[in-house]
Amino acid sequence: MTLFRPCIDLHQGKVKQIVGGSLNDTGAKENFISDYDAAYYANLYREHALTGGHVIALGKDPENKLEALSALRAYPNGLQYGGGVTVKNAADYLKAGASHVIVTSYLFENGEFSWDRLDQIKRETGTERLVLDLSCRRVGESWFIATDRWQTITSTEVNMENLVELANHCDEFLIHAADVEGLQAGIDEKLVTLLGQGCPIDVTYAGGARSLADLKRVHELSNGQVDLTIGSALDIFGGHGVTLDDCISWNTQQ
Repeated sequence: MTLFRPCIDLHQGKVKQIVGGSLNDTGAKENFISDYDAAYYANLYREHALTGGHVIALGKDPENKLEALSALRAYPNGLQYGGGVTVKNAADYLKAGASHVIVTSYLFENGEFSWDRLDQIKRETGTERLVLDLSCRRVGESWFIATDRWQTITSTEVNMENLVELANHCDEFLIHAADVEGLQAGIDEKLVTLLGQGCPIDVTYAGGARSLADLKRVHELSNGQVDLTIGSALDIFGGHGVTLDDCISWNTQQ
């Protein structure tokens, strides 16, 4: 069954919602900047027993790490962590309270997927605490993994063959549709359909969700095999499309 998965996105040391495709070295187009810190949201999710969410540090600002660590302390083993994860620090984030670490850019060298790096990080985390972030951008009628703040499109396609192969090496996939992330213009229905066609492990999709109806739509398109993260449209992030209470009720009914 499709479930709502919560998120905490950090940029420049603040909890924000941004337009994903706008993120670069100088900043990003911002939809929302919270007056609350990351620990506030972590406590909110813990109080409502929302599981499988993630805290993502966007960019290299050291304040991001401090905020992320405070969120992990507030909700130990309740949040996955992503953002600059490498073989050198993956175990540290797990010890700090992350249920899983989320990895993308580290797995690529010169735009090519590195199986050696995947093996290295698996030795630190085990497959059971590793999430592969296969966030992607559309190229024609296909999708390719995008790294470096979704600005570098790699040669690795998001297709069922690759999903099945990579599923042997991790516990879950996290997939942002970077072209629609933060736009509240609707989900990428073709991508969600692809992800629901037989991916053997849990998948969380993010990008474009704008209402409670999108949870139902993802459930229909994926046969209940894909979960959904809602960000900019959510009331706790300044949105007007859906409330957190609505999402909690949806999960309870599934």
